[in-house]
Amino acid sequence: MRTWPLLVLLAALPYGCTSPTEAVHGPGGVYGGVFNFNETQVVRSLFPLSINLVSEQHIASQIYEGLVRLDPQSLAVEPALAQSWALDSSRTAYTFRLREDVRFHDDAAFPDGKGRALTAADVVHCLTSICEAGAGDAAFHLLQGKVKGADAYHASGRQGGEVEGIRALDAHTVLVTLVRPFPGFLQSLAVAGCWIWPRELQAAYGNDLLRHAIGTGPFRLKAAQPEEAFVLERNPSYWERDSEGRQLPYLDAVRITLVPEKDKEVAAFQKGRLSLVTELSLQSIGVLADSIDAHTGERRFNVLGVPSLAVQFYGFNLSKPPFNDVRVRRAFALALDKDKLVDSVLHGLAVPAEHGLVAPGLSGYPYGQVPGIPFRPDSARKLLAAAGYPGGKGFPRVSLQVDDHGFGYRSVASMAQEMLGRELGVAITVSTVATKTYYDRVERGEALFWREGWVADLPDPENFLALLYGKNAEPDTGKASTFNTTRYADPRFDSLYALALTRDKVAERMEDLAKAERIAMHDVPVIPLYHERYIMLCAPNVEGLSINPMELLDLRRVRLSAAHSRRPATTS
Repeated sequence: MRTWPLLVLLAALPYGCTSPTEAVHGPGGVYGGVFNFNETQVVRSLFPLSINLVSEQHIASQIYEGLVRLDPQSLAVEPALAQSWALDSSRTAYTFRLREDVRFHDDAAFPDGKGRALTAADVVHCLTSICEAGAGDAAFHLLQGKVKGADAYHASGRQGGEVEGIRALDAHTVLVTLVRPFPGFLQSLAVAGCWIWPRELQAAYGNDLLRHAIGTGPFRLKAAQPEEAFVLERNPSYWERDSEGRQLPYLDAVRITLVPEKDKEVAAFQKGRLSLVTELSLQSIGVLADSIDAHTGERRFNVLGVPSLAVQFYGFNLSKPPFNDVRVRRAFALALDKDKLVDSVLHGLAVPAEHGLVAPGLSGYPYGQVPGIPFRPDSARKLLAAAGYPGGKGFPRVSLQVDDHGFGYRSVASMAQEMLGRELGVAITVSTVATKTYYDRVERGEALFWREGWVADLPDPENFLALLYGKNAEPDTGKASTFNTTRYADPRFDSLYALALTRDKVAERMEDLAKAERIAMHDVPVIPLYHERYIMLCAPNVEGLSINPMELLDLRRVRLSAAHSRRPATTS
């Protein structure tokens, strides 16, 4: 796509908060307006099978949908493209009945540019694609060990063909058969990897799936300029209605800029140019004090916060020295004072990872059975000496790879660098890597020691521990490992993780997962650091937006109200 159409479109679209009285029109005063937000994190793909960053999910979730979705407030499973489903007496066969009023977005990939109706064949094709080795690797964990025939299909390396447990019964009915009962299966289907797209998308555009996207969602991709901006426009054929029978969505358009500097993003929000800020930086925390005008008492913006189902951690490359030695990894973990990192650097907007990788707040998970990694520098020094590096002598210079566009990543790394040097005598450098290449380096195994974060795709401990499942690691170090980036593979962990997938009783399943996590925390493929608090800043004219621990962004029912004016927090 040439760039000029996007630039013309961006110039024509007003910022959503500058003229709220003009932004709302139509029946009941609910329709209209442009919702503006920015993503500082890189966006590498909008294609469902390739999405693994929060920034990508924020954009693509407006375009694509799955059979089911998670309610943005309660996180309960609710119908989406499937209007209903039935589970047989064996609790292994799900029969999904598709809505008959759903159409794919209009796009040049279709004859005459008109989107066609969704069919069961589309669902079968997309779910089968998840099981294809290579193409579906980043999403395969969603069906792995659950859907009948999925593992065998993936292992075969086939492209095309049929998965035994996925088939269409008629044009609007899909049958998915599981290996055994799995209580959380519907949650898995709500994740981005299971969103539905038409065959015509890849047939028309090949792998150019960042500039092109075709879904059934409330907004369709109007223009894309990777590394600059995306523009989504209201889908006039969207199937969903609100409780009063009005068609969703309410907004005319959504504009997402890709400015990597957080200070510029916050400044634009303060000046009324953005509707939303989804994350703060350490340098921008002071803006929270400006939410109320000290002179008039008027609210400049709303602050929403919730503990996030997320974890920040440092990952190790287990295939290369010095981190192929568990003693070195444990020494590093024991030398980091996580309480100090949170209190001194993050100003309390996070909690230390007291147990393991799984974020706190998941009902029924026995966190107490997973011992954390305490701050024990004496033990750390002994382990490093046993590994052949007494007092850090002879230890190679190692770089800690971080990106500079998240909440305190660089500052936390600098303090970790100081701690490791003081307690172990090792020379660590902190390397800030450009976001466009950051994750590529990690996945290709070019980084030895790096920062990584994970926000739950679904509210289940399995989703965190899948990052360490051996079958999700690429054993060939010459190839990228897109999901299990540390390439950790332990038979004991894998056995317990796989056993958990077979459990019908929730308590037994949670017990197995906790035992697996306990093994992993002893092996230390990663150092869990802390769990952040998710903070959003909203313009006062934004209504209908929900915050949730999974950082899901649902704009279907968001509207820009004329009842609230926007007073910039600064006069510049």
